[in-house]
Amino acid sequence: MIHKNTICLWYDGTALDAATFYADTFPDSAVHAVHRAPGDFPSGREGDVLTVDFSVLGIPCLGLNGGDAFRHSEAFSFQIATDDQAETDRLWAAIVGNGGEESACGWCRDRWGLSWQITPRALTEAITSPDRAAAKRAFDAMMTMRRIDIAAIQAAVRGNT
Repeated sequence: MIHKNTICLWYDGTALDAATFYADTFPDSAVHAVHRAPGDFPSGREGDVLTVDFSVLGIPCLGLNGGDAFRHSEAFSFQIATDDQAETDRLWAAIVGNGGEESACGWCRDRWGLSWQITPRALTEAITSPDRAAAKRAFDAMMTMRRIDIAAIQAAVRGNT
C-alpha cells in the first residue's frame, strides 16, 4: 500500500534488522514488504535489500538502505506515549538493552542511532497541568531523570520531593 505520507528512515544496510526489531517491540507494528534492488546502487548490489516498508505503532515508515552518508540525530525522534511504569520500563529496556543507549529526560537511542522518547502519559499530564507550580516541580524532576519514573513525577506534583 502506498500512503500519502510515509516517514523515510535512512540506514546503512540494516533497514530490515531495524524494522524487524521495531515490529517485535511495539504493538501495532509490522514489516509489510521487503524490496530488493533491481540493479547495483552506490551502497549495494543488485538483489540487496534496498527498502523495507514497515509500520511503528500504526505509523507508515520506509527503511532505505542508503549507505553511510547520513546518520540519525535527535532532530528526529519517535515519541511513544506509555500508559504505566511497566510499559515504560519494557520499551526502555528493549531499546537500551538491544545495543542502544540512554539519554536524558526519557530519551534513548536504538542501536541504529534512531532516537526515541519513551514518555509516560502521566509525565505529559503533569508538565502541562494548569497548576503551574506542580507542572514546574514535575518538569524539574524529569530533568534529573534518564528513564522516566512515574512515581517520582507524581510525588513531585504533590510536592513530596
